[in-house]
Amino acid sequence: MSGRIVVGYTATKAGADAVALGSRLAVASGASLDLVLVLPNEERSVITPPDPGYERYLRGQAEQWLAGAADMVPASVEHREHVRYAESFAEGLTAVADEIGAALIVVGTAQGGARGRHTIGSTSTELLHSSDVPVVLAPKGSRKTDASAAVPRITVAVGTRPGAEALLQTAASLATSTGAAVRLLSLVTVDLPPTVDTGVIRLAGAAHADDVLARAKAELSADVPTEVVVARGDSIETAVRGIEWLPGELVLVGSSRLAQPRRLFLGSTAAKMLRELPVPMIVVPRALGPSVPGATHPEEGGR
Repeated sequence: MSGRIVVGYTATKAGADAVALGSRLAVASGASLDLVLVLPNEERSVITPPDPGYERYLRGQAEQWLAGAADMVPASVEHREHVRYAESFAEGLTAVADEIGAALIVVGTAQGGARGRHTIGSTSTELLHSSDVPVVLAPKGSRKTDASAAVPRITVAVGTRPGAEALLQTAASLATSTGAAVRLLSLVTVDLPPTVDTGVIRLAGAAHADDVLARAKAELSADVPTEVVVARGDSIETAVRGIEWLPGELVLVGSSRLAQPRRLFLGSTAAKMLRELPVPMIVVPRALGPSVPGATHPEEGGR
C-alpha cells in the first residue's frame, strides 16, 4: 500500500492517537500523510450573517492545531495539512480522501473506554456508514506506541457467506508494503448454530480453514508468511478474547452485506469484535463484481 493516508485530526487525545497510528502505517508502508481538520461549513443563514473576525480566528486556531499535529509526525514521513469546511467531520474526511485518492482514512476512538480498546462515537459511526475508502480505527492509547514500530502481522477475519475479494486484496497490498505476515481467522465455528454437534463443528472448522488458506495463498505473494487459525468459543466476544494478539498488528474485516457497493457498514459481528480487540481494526468497503468464496466478511457469517 503506497500513496496517501488521510488522518482525521482533532485537538484531543483521540486525535493524537490517530496521528500516531497513521504515522506508524506511513513509516511501515512508505505512504505519506494528509492531516485533516474539519470545521463547520462556512455557510450561514441570512438571519445570522457570518462574522469575518470570528471566521479568521477559527481558521487561525485550526492551522495552529494542525501545526501541532504535524510536529507529532516523524521527520521521515512526508505530510500535508488541510483545513476543510464541511457539514460533518466524516463528510470532510471522505471528501479529501476521494479528492487525493487516499488508500486509508485513520480516526481515533470516542471518549471513554479502557486504554487499548475501541469506543465508537458519532463521527466513527457516520464514517463507517459513508466512506468508500477503508477506515482504520485507532484504539485508545495508540499515541503511546513508537511510530517506528513495525506491523508484525495482519489478521483477516473470514466467515462463511460469500463476500468480496476486496478484503484479501487489501490484506495483500498491506502485507506487501509493510512486510507483515498474514493470519486468516476463520469464524466458521462461531457462526454455526449452538445445537450443532461438536464433532461437526470441528470438521467444519478444519474444512473452512483449509479452504480459505488455499484461496488466500492464490491472492497473496508467495513470500508472504501465511497461516490460518480457527476461532473457538460460543460467542464472538469469547473467541476474540481467546486469541493471541501481537503488539502492533492490524485486523481486517469486511463491510456488512447490507452495505451499498463500495461503501462501509459495520455489521454486528465486526462490532462485537471491535469491543474486545486490543489492536487497530481496518474496515474494508464492500466491492462490486465477483467475490472470492471463503474470503468473506465476518459479519456475513450468519450472526
